[in-house]
Amino acid sequence: MSVDNDHRVHACTADSPTRCEAHTRVWRDGEMIAEGVPVVDLSEHLAVAGTYVWLDLLRPTPEDMAVLTEEFGLHPLAIEDALHDHQRAKLDHYADHDFLAAYIVKECSAGDTLLETGELAAFFTQQGLITVRKSTLMELRPLLQRWDATSQLAGSGIAYLAHGLLDHLVDGHSEAVALLGDESEELEDLLFDERAQGGGDLQRRSFALRKDLTTLRRAVVPMRQVVATMARSDGLVDEQMAPYLRDVDDHVQRAVESIDSLRDVLGTILDTNLTLASNRLNETIFRLTAYAAILAATTAITGYFGQNVPFPGSQETSGFLGSTVLLVLSVVGLVAYFKRKGWL
Repeated sequence: MSVDNDHRVHACTADSPTRCEAHTRVWRDGEMIAEGVPVVDLSEHLAVAGTYVWLDLLRPTPEDMAVLTEEFGLHPLAIEDALHDHQRAKLDHYADHDFLAAYIVKECSAGDTLLETGELAAFFTQQGLITVRKSTLMELRPLLQRWDATSQLAGSGIAYLAHGLLDHLVDGHSEAVALLGDESEELEDLLFDERAQGGGDLQRRSFALRKDLTTLRRAVVPMRQVVATMARSDGLVDEQMAPYLRDVDDHVQRAVESIDSLRDVLGTILDTNLTLASNRLNETIFRLTAYAAILAATTAITGYFGQNVPFPGSQETSGFLGSTVLLVLSVVGLVAYFKRKGWL
């Protein structure tokens, strides 16, 4: 189901408790019964047994989060983490809710880097999932489509929403790993492309890839503990959703292993590039040394025959021709010898 203006709550009206852009959905007894409900009306729905809600806030203010604290009883430390940037990916457990800090990773179309990240915070309560997007990088349409595609699991309540959110995040991580894998293969091909040797493109792309891998690893590696902890959380994941969380955990493990493999591949690429550059330098030194030896031979001959002591054929045509032939033969002989040795 698409997310359009009809489903948005720009809660700046007089009867709305928040001022940021909001999205809502309501489920009751395993069925979605409403979407785009004003935030102020969520309390009425939650008063009915068997109801749980999803509330999404885009760049909320401290005042917006204060309303949620009063409505859902969220812990002040979790609220603080949700408002501040550059949080470590984690899952914190409080008395009546869990707090998730995670990163959405997507392909970047500008600059040298291939990836860009956006922060996401989420609160898992007994009756609701509250997502706090700190940027517009995370699109809601794929997440809603994922929930709609698995609506038969909606009876599991918040565990159903948690699985859809985590699965969406981890799939984004896996796509990012695949993108960096393709880049590493291109760099391997470029490594032995003689047309690219000596240029800066390989070095620039290699260091950009290393930066992307570091960024991706910072986002993905903590998710192993997040998913494992959530799968063990009492009361959040029921027997129906447990296999689905284990599947997400498997995807996280594969993503982490792939990242570690890519780091090894990148290290090999950088080391091989340095080795090839060293070999090319050695070859250049060999050639320069061989040319210097050739010039030394010609200098010795011309210097010898340029001395004041008379030599056979001195000041005669035969002497000039003999010295010229000796000069040419020495150069040809040295060139042939150096080529045979592989120095030229």
